[in-house]
Amino acid sequence: MRILVVGSNGQLGTELRRCLEAGCSEIGAIPPCYFGAEADYVDGDAVDISDQSSVDAWFSDHEPYDLIINCAAMTNVDGCEADEAGALRVNALGAMHLAQKAQESGAKFVQVSTDYVFSGELRDRPLTEEDAVCPISSYGRSKLAGEILAADACDGTFVVRTAWLYGRRGRNFVKTMARLARENGKISVVSDQVGCPTSANDLAHEILRLAATDGYGVYHCVNRGSCSWFDFASRAVDALGIPCKKEPISTEEYKRRFPASAPRPQYSVLENARFDRTIGSEMREWQDALDSYLSAMSQEEGLTE
Repeated sequence: MRILVVGSNGQLGTELRRCLEAGCSEIGAIPPCYFGAEADYVDGDAVDISDQSSVDAWFSDHEPYDLIINCAAMTNVDGCEADEAGALRVNALGAMHLAQKAQESGAKFVQVSTDYVFSGELRDRPLTEEDAVCPISSYGRSKLAGEILAADACDGTFVVRTAWLYGRRGRNFVKTMARLARENGKISVVSDQVGCPTSANDLAHEILRLAATDGYGVYHCVNRGSCSWFDFASRAVDALGIPCKKEPISTEEYKRRFPASAPRPQYSVLENARFDRTIGSEMREWQDALDSYLSAMSQEEGLTE
């Protein structure tokens, strides 16, 4: 099997590489079809997915792939709001360019998407893949466009929506909260937005399981359970033993303090409904996955006080 992971230096791309090279994730073994696979790991310095000629050049210089996983994206939500055209080039056209190449070679294609394709207005139950999408931010609109364009371009497309992702590589919410808690002795975090914190390692495990099947379509993949951003931050800093004052604030107050911030869904709890119906989701509870991550990161980066 030949695999291409695009956006390999990001949080998810890094975990996919770790899983493929180790043959397992924190959850357990990955499917045996990946054992001995040849994989290329690329990022923006090797191929600009928003540029058709750059994509064409990469694929013309490499043997056909059996599986292409697109982790590359413009993920700065506020940055996307300020540059929607740029977000569309990367998150929508970039996905389409890669999906077209997958279709040409008969490869499977995985497009990673987001809970931000939902408005957040439906709050009485977790959202399934059958619920209506209605993004309220440039980021959400660009990612939804990427879902549609990828599925239209490649028959063998898996769209995997996830949320509140954190991993070992690069910046993320957990690392930011730990840094602010240490530096300021205080964190102020939105308490009325609810979603699903998700481990990049767990997500990588499930993407590889899913891509070993032919069950193409849209899937939700998040760690089980839900919480607010404030709950998420509080558990992280408490587990790391960082003493600090924790201030819950409203979305309205956050917008007052940061007027240029993009709108975010207040409720984006996803249910792994299609995973559960098909191959069975193996995602852990969000607290268990976070505790495992914090333990590893404390040893590797000294996140504790």
